[in-house]
Amino acid sequence: MKAELEKIVPGNDKPVLVTYHMSLPYLEFYWHHHPEYELTYKINVEGKRIVGDSYEEFEAGDLVLIGPDLPHTWVTDKKERHDSCDFVVIQFSGWLFNSMIGLPEFENVKRLLQNCRLGLHFKNSAPFKEQILALPNKTGIEKITGVINLLNQLSKQKGRKLASADYDISQAKSSEPRINKVCTYVEQNFSKPISISDAASIINISPSAFCKFFKRATGKTFSDYVNDLRLGYACYQLLETDKQISSIARSAGFESITYFNRVFVKKKHITPRAFRNEALYATA
Repeated sequence: MKAELEKIVPGNDKPVLVTYHMSLPYLEFYWHHHPEYELTYKINVEGKRIVGDSYEEFEAGDLVLIGPDLPHTWVTDKKERHDSCDFVVIQFSGWLFNSMIGLPEFENVKRLLQNCRLGLHFKNSAPFKEQILALPNKTGIEKITGVINLLNQLSKQKGRKLASADYDISQAKSSEPRINKVCTYVEQNFSKPISISDAASIINISPSAFCKFFKRATGKTFSDYVNDLRLGYACYQLLETDKQISSIARSAGFESITYFNRVFVKKKHITPRAFRNEALYATA
């Protein structure tokens, strides 16, 4: 599967390091890769994160270092209310360290950059928050030394690898960029019945090939992915409206209230009614 190649900075004279703070109403599914390393810190955002074949929920404070050309995306529910989704992105070329890669003082950072080939998640991002937030405002040498210092500190932390060891980055890059097409279709139609055959027909492959393709690309079965989107919408409706639970289940695309309850309890470890009541008590 090929993720879309993202051009970080257009032109042949692009810098080897860019840092920026972004604020968006939501994060849209955008499966992409680029030759730069990327360190991403989510300030006040929660949703789903896909890195290679790793599919996980993430919360505010999510800190991930991604190696070159590793496909990735972060997604939030468009229907949930957000003042803004704020995050900091640091992208840098391996060229930045060419002259230092052989130095013994640089050994820890060198190992970190090797280990992030399949993505690294750092559980405790709090010690690095202020340092990361300050980087977009730095310029010149201060920005470069700031990033090097940050990477050196991260190299002393135990990062958790995200994509599986046998994930084939070259295959992910060389095949057609079909996953974006499928996921966009699902996001636009999850409230309707969606079969595997429907999704497979979008990218012109057989249902059996589609199941393998989707699991390999996202680390998630297609039905699980669809149910996650439907549950996100249902949770929003439970919290923000007084609609009947059966009506919410239907509007979210679940075929029956029984199936909705079963999926909700399996994934949220609480019934829909208890989920709504807990939220009401918390705001009372």
